[in-house]
Amino acid sequence: MTIEIRTVGTADVSAISAVSRFFAEVWQTPPANPPYPAEVLQSLVHAGGAVHAAYDATDATDADRLAGATAAVFGPPAERSVYSLVAAAGASDRGTGFALKQAQREWALGRGAHTMRWTFDPLIGRNARFNLVKLGATAPEYEVDFYGPMADGVNDGDESDRLTAVWDLRSPRSYDATAEDRTGAALLRDAPDGGPLAVRTGDRIWCRAPDDFAAMRAKAPDEALRWRRAVREVFTAAFAEGFAATGMSRDGWYQLTPASAGEGAAA
Repeated sequence: MTIEIRTVGTADVSAISAVSRFFAEVWQTPPANPPYPAEVLQSLVHAGGAVHAAYDATDATDADRLAGATAAVFGPPAERSVYSLVAAAGASDRGTGFALKQAQREWALGRGAHTMRWTFDPLIGRNARFNLVKLGATAPEYEVDFYGPMADGVNDGDESDRLTAVWDLRSPRSYDATAEDRTGAALLRDAPDGGPLAVRTGDRIWCRAPDDFAAMRAKAPDEALRWRRAVREVFTAAFAEGFAATGMSRDGWYQLTPASAGEGAAA
């Protein structure tokens, strides 16, 4: 899947409305009662915040189909902080959430922010791993029943305990966790699992490795062989162009840069 991230402006009322409907679908609320009404999102952008929308650009005939969205506002000026109100990706994420957070990060850094904060449910393990491991955020606060009773289709009947994620947008850990922004990268080819295998942004190529190849090789040798050959093709083609492997991100992406620039490249 190829993802395109757009920053939605106040002039694009239809896109704002589509994002509001998308949030209603994710949180399973009636379309007439979305968790983030279109007029609220419009006011948020008008006040200097940002709505980022992710579109599935794989099929040019369906280029306006939403795959995810985020909304953020600025916190107290002295703190140089941004608050991410909401972030959601479709069921088949495949990197959409990561691309959206990187778009938010780039937007925030460009406006002088140093940190970003948001809350997440401590019992949803995949979100915790994404926030704390993949992005490199920390969670220094535990809020008991933060929102009080919630009546959406996801949280109804539960208590809304939340952890607060704090993402230092300039820290070495944040840069190491992301290895470098891949937002807007061009997809070169798909991986055996259907996700992206190799993408290219500027003068860099990124190649993804499987999470636990040793376990895969023992349990699913045919799948392991497909990964072996797929990664091999990316590396040999890149090396023939004069690239070298110069880094590896926390989330399993090799960074390949031109060999002449390889010395001293950031990992």
